Amino acid sequence: MTKVIKTGVPLDASLLCASIDLSVLDGKPAGGKTLPGALMGQERALDAIRMAAKIPHEDFNLFVLGNQGYGRHTAVSAILEEEAQQRPVPSDWVYVNNFDTPDKPQAIELPPGLALSLKQAMDALIDNLANDIPALFESESYQNQRRKLEQEFGETNENAFSGLIEETKKNELALLRTPMGFAIAPTKDGKPIKAEDFEALPVDQQEAINRKIEAANEKLEAVLKEIPKYEKAHRRTIELLNKSMAEQGVDEAMLPIYAQFEKITILKSYFDAVHADLIENAELFLKDGSAAQAGPFPVATTKHYKEPQFRRYTVNVMVSNTPDGHRGAPVEVEYLPTLANLIGRVEHLSEMGVLFTDFTMIKPGALHRANGGYLILDVRQLLSEPFAWDALKRCLKSGQISIVSAAERFSLATTTSLEPDPIPLNLRIALVGERSLYYLLMAYDPEFAPLFKMQADFNDGVFLTEETVPQYVELVHSIAKDKSLLSPDPAGLQRLIIEGTRLADDSQKVSLDLGRLSDILREANYWAVAAGNKTITAEDIDRAVAEAETRAGRMRELTQEAISRETLLIETTGAAVGQINALSVLELGNYRFGRPSLVSARARMGRGKVVDIEREVELGGPLHSKGVLILSGYLATHYALDTPMSLWASIVFEQSYGGIDGDSASAAELFALLSTLADVPISQAFAVTGSVNQQGRIQPIGGVNEKIEGFFDVCAGRGLTGNQGVLIPDTNVKHLALRSRVIDAVRADRFKIIPIATIDEGIALLTSRKAGKRSKKGAFPATSVNGLVEARLRSFAEGLRSFGAMVDPGKGNGAAVK
Repeated sequence: MTKVIKTGVPLDASLLCASIDLSVLDGKPAGGKTLPGALMGQERALDAIRMAAKIPHEDFNLFVLGNQGYGRHTAVSAILEEEAQQRPVPSDWVYVNNFDTPDKPQAIELPPGLALSLKQAMDALIDNLANDIPALFESESYQNQRRKLEQEFGETNENAFSGLIEETKKNELALLRTPMGFAIAPTKDGKPIKAEDFEALPVDQQEAINRKIEAANEKLEAVLKEIPKYEKAHRRTIELLNKSMAEQGVDEAMLPIYAQFEKITILKSYFDAVHADLIENAELFLKDGSAAQAGPFPVATTKHYKEPQFRRYTVNVMVSNTPDGHRGAPVEVEYLPTLANLIGRVEHLSEMGVLFTDFTMIKPGALHRANGGYLILDVRQLLSEPFAWDALKRCLKSGQISIVSAAERFSLATTTSLEPDPIPLNLRIALVGERSLYYLLMAYDPEFAPLFKMQADFNDGVFLTEETVPQYVELVHSIAKDKSLLSPDPAGLQRLIIEGTRLADDSQKVSLDLGRLSDILREANYWAVAAGNKTITAEDIDRAVAEAETRAGRMRELTQEAISRETLLIETTGAAVGQINALSVLELGNYRFGRPSLVSARARMGRGKVVDIEREVELGGPLHSKGVLILSGYLATHYALDTPMSLWASIVFEQSYGGIDGDSASAAELFALLSTLADVPISQAFAVTGSVNQQGRIQPIGGVNEKIEGFFDVCAGRGLTGNQGVLIPDTNVKHLALRSRVIDAVRADRFKIIPIATIDEGIALLTSRKAGKRSKKGAFPATSVNGLVEARLRSFAEGLRSFGAMVDPGKGNGAAVK
């Protein structure tokens, strides 16, 4: 039941932090669930993840929103893993050589588990042929046929020349073989005639011999023209013999492969192409070293398929899903989603200074591995990688994975590359990221919303109820079990839940930041083990929190030191006109601390302007400037409504040398300005936080715990008097989760925390003077703060009117003075 808060009076110590009742745990076991199952308060997000996992439509991809550390990755991984077990194992995919166009490798889909079998079968085929084909060509049968063909070719050539030789002999000529070819020479007694002897012959005899030589040359030329035809026919005969022998070996070797994969229709055409290419290129198996050299191993164990000339017959396995070893669809997480890691890549090798590639150098990406299942990506990392986001959207829209390198996108690739067949894509993408990235993509990327229709938004906190407290305890025990920590005892659990409300900035809610909760538990476990405890106690939690604050608190200590040494001027006793202690929060990384700041205000007769000095020097942000304008509106509509606003006022954060933003000091600024106008001192024992609206209502602000503790530490350093305290908006009471040092001081009446609802309540407490309400006649009591302020504003208006009349009597009362 919510306690009624009375404004204007100090809060009881019981209201300064959450009150946790662990009696609701009686009889309920804890720690039985694993971490994903113990997630609480995220039903909306978990239902969205389950729906995205099950819905069959391809454009219902998922975006998981939330802050880091809230179990987003844990939840989405667990749910997708669970759903993946119910889905069929996806197909295998391989790339094989396209023998017609080698630069366009062929993608083949296979039933799960067959990709590796196919690769092993093809490797075994090459190994067998590397041994069998050389053996066939060395066999006696082949050698006999080859010798017969060579003999027939020799006889054909011999027959062609034998007739020519006989005819030349009859004509006393000889057919000679010279380095320049064949030649016809005259003979005498069977021996060639020397040139000088031929020149000594009579002219008519020389002419007769020359005619015979010319006739013989014509016949020789005719014979020589026929020889290439004989050789061509011989080569063709040898080729047919070789082909028939190779075909005999290939047929025999491939019969087991055809039989093994006969049910895979698409492989038949591939095997036929391999069959034809093996026969066409049988000489690859006859090169030196392909079968004869086996190194230290027997020939039968040599891995011939690894030799470069046989790469054309290997199988490049892109995805292999073995049903026996992996039941269900894959769930992949890509931690470095570069373009290559996402869609795959084509690698190149350097040889003699030249880059080359082939289909065996195609490497799969995360989309290949997750195809048929789920892929989880961190959206911030994805967006930071060049071309990766673009490539992912292109694949999702086209429904296929096309491998394109960044160099090709930039048109920088000058080497031979490949155009592999695209592989059909069927998977669910789960992006995990911050809310800001989700809404930026929604606003600026028109392709995002049609592709990512599901959002799972993780809550930051959950209300503490009789149902959620046991769930939170279950969550704590699950984290302890998951991290192999000691279990917290009841007091430790209570203290940890209170710390959870502190993280949530709300005494009625508890933070669901699993990362921070885990950090506290692990550090508390360290201190518990060091102390020899068997459980994590409240003292261990306290020490873990205190040590963490000490490690991060150097700047807080320096600020406190500057105040204690009066380098920063902050008063905590006495009273002063137009001066007040405002409170602000400084955030450094994930550590926040509060510090008081001196705000002063001055006023005089003027033209109705309230000067925000921070804004004038461009140190004030827009929200701070808005707060100053709102308090100006409050003054203009609350006092001296029948006269012009005739003041000039200035407001400043003293000793502020950096930027200021936010409106949480607007109430303090208004109090300082009212003090100046009423000439009534404000107690410096108080600090104030809260924003204000134009009706004078105090509005809630953030960081209330840090602000209170910041002023408390200053007062404690100088000595608590029992009169010091902080005024906070009454609507911030539910956000209180203060440290024990503050609670103890309040319980001992040495410090006060007072909720206020209106400006009137606050100014009365700060000045120990009634604020004053308008009477039926419309006037404030003369001695009240409001009465004094209104009287001062009226005097400004009268003074301005009198000044104007004195300067220019002819223009009458109320004339403008410039």
